[in-house]
Amino acid sequence: MRILVALVGLMVSLVACADAQTPAKYEEGKHYVVLDNPVRTSSADKIEVTEVFWYGCGHCFHFEPLVKAWKEKQADDVAFVRSPAMWNKAMELHARAFYTAAALNVLDTMHDPLFDAMNVRKKRLASEDEIAELFVANGVDAANFAKVFNSFGVTGKVRQADARARSYRITGTPELVVDGKYRISTRAAGGQQEMLDVADFLVAKIRAERAK
Repeated sequence: MRILVALVGLMVSLVACADAQTPAKYEEGKHYVVLDNPVRTSSADKIEVTEVFWYGCGHCFHFEPLVKAWKEKQADDVAFVRSPAMWNKAMELHARAFYTAAALNVLDTMHDPLFDAMNVRKKRLASEDEIAELFVANGVDAANFAKVFNSFGVTGKVRQADARARSYRITGTPELVVDGKYRISTRAAGGQQEMLDVADFLVAKIRAERAK
């Protein structure tokens, strides 16, 4: 019996040593980047995963079904948020469209039509009037849209998103930022599904660190 117990103990020790020596599946600097200055998240109680996107980005358009399915599988301690990128005036208009939809509580209604307009129907959405037309076509009152689109609240959200993307040091879209600390790009991860796999790895890493 003592010999059996000793053998079991030895096997457990060997397995533990093997696990300790097994390299992480994803590596810092290779599959993801650690930000020099972490960016504050919306809630310290959640592990926040942020997608930086642009409605006019074809890669973001194709990423959308993947990220939606991924979001549905997340535990309650994970918060998924979207943050529009903007490198020019046109992208700022599209960011305004995103935050206007959120302010009017029609983001679930407008998110896909905004993507479809730019990627399927090849609309540029290069003016407020063109964006307003799309909102009205999807049931939003024109006066309410006009009131919110250039409102102080939406302007503030747009400025915050721009500052956030700069702090993330975004290099393209779509990109993911996990807990304001880790940035994942399609190129580094090896593909769009791989981006989500790396995000899962980092979420598990953060969850384990918080449990200690």
